[in-house]
Amino acid sequence: MQYILTGTVCIGEELREDQYVLIEGEKIKEVGPVSNMPTSFSGEVLSYPKTMTIVPGFIDVHIHGAGGADAMDATPDALNKIAQHLVKEGTTAFLATTMTQSKQAIEAALKNAGEFIHSTENRTGQAEIIGIHLEGPFIHPKRKGAQPEEFILLPSPSQFDEWQELSQNTIRIVTLAPDQENGIALVKHLAEHGVIASIGHSDANFQDVVAAVEAGASHVTHLFNGMRGLHHREPGTAGGALLLKELTVELIADGIHVHPKMIDLVFRLKDLDHAVLITDSMRAKWLPDGESELGGQKVFVSDGKATLEDGTLAGSILKLNQGVKHVMKFANLTLPEVVKLVTMNPAKELGLHHRKGSIEAGKDADLVVLNEKYDPILTICRGGIAFKGE
Repeated sequence: MQYILTGTVCIGEELREDQYVLIEGEKIKEVGPVSNMPTSFSGEVLSYPKTMTIVPGFIDVHIHGAGGADAMDATPDALNKIAQHLVKEGTTAFLATTMTQSKQAIEAALKNAGEFIHSTENRTGQAEIIGIHLEGPFIHPKRKGAQPEEFILLPSPSQFDEWQELSQNTIRIVTLAPDQENGIALVKHLAEHGVIASIGHSDANFQDVVAAVEAGASHVTHLFNGMRGLHHREPGTAGGALLLKELTVELIADGIHVHPKMIDLVFRLKDLDHAVLITDSMRAKWLPDGESELGGQKVFVSDGKATLEDGTLAGSILKLNQGVKHVMKFANLTLPEVVKLVTMNPAKELGLHHRKGSIEAGKDADLVVLNEKYDPILTICRGGIAFKGE
């Protein structure tokens, strides 16, 4: 199957008008000016006006669920459902994210996701699961957020190894509290085994964060949320995340989890290479407001906000393209600058930049066409049209 997209293309950190992208099978075959387009081409040509933009497919490294399904449901159907919904927001690849639950529940989710990822079933028309984000249970009870406290465990390299084997070596990020007993040991162990150690749900002080970075931590889970905040006498986990250049920070840019002015502050302090936008979304995303569920707990969704019964924020219902729009507005960044936060940066961090994260010949044909309002009107996953809007 061959076809061509023409229009304004986001290449690197610039927008280039009058470009074409030739897709053959699951890959991008050629990219260049329309004047160089093959004349003998017999496939379909999809042309878009200059006001629309062809961008690389988005990558969400922290998402629990969507469309009534959650990674913790531990069924192939749930993962299929999530993957089929995400394309509507421009997401073409993601890490299925677990949460603090019983060992049996975590193990069922890891086994299911590992088998799903290694399955030979053709799923070119939906978002690709590129690994697992293990969020908890190695976290600090004081900063648990919406994670159930009764299932929190102390960090354990041996427990991680068991779970990594069960997942068929697909765990890519582990969120943990390095300030907990054995926390630094687990950070070192993860770094030695090529897994991203992410500081999150942590009460770490600044020196704890420095120690974690020295041990190999390179990522921070949903900056400001579920962590010790900034204080003028103790920079805290958040201060360490902002000050240490080795750390890439996640942001939930829904305007609820983090104040717009704090997002502006982040991009005054962090360079654009060390931030990724995430959704941290739950099963209620893409569903009407009302009652939902997260980790066996009741969640109430209203006006774009998801909370537990006690008012604690419980993940989000953010769509990733909304996050892109918000950060452009909150931090006064350009579209290519923000697209980098959901494409190139996560791809590089996960070691996948050889095949994802930018529009280049030889890479996976993961593409999104954004209209003038930056809403997806076409999403292509590995060469297959996965979503076609108005």
